Amino acid sequence: MDWADELATRVRDSGPQVVNDSKTPSGTVHVGSLRGPVILDTITRALRANGVEATLLYGVDDLDPMDAQALLTPDAIEREMGRPLAHVPDPAGDCHGSYARHFAGIFIDTFAGLGIHPDRYYWMSEIYPTGAMDPYIRTALDRAALVRDIYRRVANVQHPDTWHPVGLICPQCGKVGTTIVTDWDGERVHFECRARHVEWATGCGATDWVSPFGGAAKLPWNLEWAAQWSLFGVTIEPCGKDLSTAGGSRDRSDAIAREIFEREPPLNVPYEFLNIGGKKMSTSKGRGAAAHTIAEVIPPEQLRFLLLRPRPNHAIDFDPDGTDQIPRLFDEFDKFAAATAGRAVKGELPPGHAATFRYSLLEASADVDVEAAAFRPSFSHLAMLVQIPGVDVAERATDEKGSALTPRETAILEEREGAARGWLAVYAPDRAVIRVHDTLPVTAAELDDAQRGFLAALADAVGPDAPSSAGDDWQNAIFAVATEVELPAGRAFDAIYRAFLGRPNGPRAGWLLASLAPRFVLERLREAAARPGGAAAVDVPMGGAA
Repeated sequence: MDWADELATRVRDSGPQVVNDSKTPSGTVHVGSLRGPVILDTITRALRANGVEATLLYGVDDLDPMDAQALLTPDAIEREMGRPLAHVPDPAGDCHGSYARHFAGIFIDTFAGLGIHPDRYYWMSEIYPTGAMDPYIRTALDRAALVRDIYRRVANVQHPDTWHPVGLICPQCGKVGTTIVTDWDGERVHFECRARHVEWATGCGATDWVSPFGGAAKLPWNLEWAAQWSLFGVTIEPCGKDLSTAGGSRDRSDAIAREIFEREPPLNVPYEFLNIGGKKMSTSKGRGAAAHTIAEVIPPEQLRFLLLRPRPNHAIDFDPDGTDQIPRLFDEFDKFAAATAGRAVKGELPPGHAATFRYSLLEASADVDVEAAAFRPSFSHLAMLVQIPGVDVAERATDEKGSALTPRETAILEEREGAARGWLAVYAPDRAVIRVHDTLPVTAAELDDAQRGFLAALADAVGPDAPSSAGDDWQNAIFAVATEVELPAGRAFDAIYRAFLGRPNGPRAGWLLASLAPRFVLERLREAAARPGGAAAVDVPMGGAA
């Protein structure tokens, strides 16, 4: 994570910095799209922490044409495809005013909850009508031949000599994706709204000479991007690796900035994608977890941590559905917190782990030492506790800490408890859902002599002083006893799961036993060890009763 501080040090003597990002709201925005805003927020925090004046901007490119056919109803496809997203009706009614406002609004609403607070939001549908983009439109049209040459040199894109770099919003059908400008007389452009200009929209056939100014037209994306840099004075703008490929959008816009608008492009920090199950998520195709949905299950600090833990140029492969990836994310976050607080942790941590923890915190002004030292209950343990009726989760957490929780620690507990319930309801694998049998399950009959001997030895080892809420202590005891009786760890866990859950697998055994009343645990261990079979089980949660 020291990459952000390194960047801040590099530009420290270059004066105030303007950090910018923007998004085309073509549909439900997936969680991977949050990586850009989180990286930009981190850069802004690092700049300010290193004494650099910084402004964070976030924009919505809502004059881009509607091209996500899968997200429209059949009757709307012919009518709306090709129109500016800002002019397409809100699919949910009138809650946001337009298609663009609806989907961008849902996405932007997640920012504050993640500690992201841009100094300014801008909407291109509001910028163009003010005339602020008119000078850039004029310059692009005056230098159309050079623009065409840049496309050929940088991207090997061949435009005919009649092609001019502006998209006219058809005054007849309102579409921008179907028009092409073929001439420019210094004040007006000649446009055609072609029926077959693109495969995904149908033009109306209109043609005329009109003024492109005052919101009547927009620049193509590469030129619009470069124009934004000049308009807002952008000095740093990271972008995804798909835009940063050789000859791609970033190369084109960089060249346009230098040769058309005569300014140096901003510093780029290319970042990789967040993939779901090894596949890139797609807004227009609806693939991937929605940003607002995942933010309801993963608390903001852990979500920031997920997106910041690897360097920006490293891909993230994340699959919350039916896996333990969310519990492991919490475990890793807690490990970084412990190391930042100076406590010993198992395994190696990457360089800059303290900075990663610091920039993962929700508030930039948070006391890092206090946050790192705060007690954080194991997520997996909480996920078990919330499934057992009658368990006072706050009381168990207090016992595990060994003293009263601070107000901050109580807030962390409540946040994690809610996340655990959300994970169990939406993403948890079947093995994480537990029902402790209140009588010895019939599966205990499948235990062999070695497994029953292990259960008896475990009961003897912990005895009346069995730990009540320390999952690590239970886990250590399980491994120690299994080693002592020379039983492979996998078969030891199998014995515990069959004795308590009536199945050969389950959540982490140490935390399972820690979630139950000690007397019940000892009685069940001895009962399962004493006989080769069990009575028919009553499949009712144990409840943690003594």
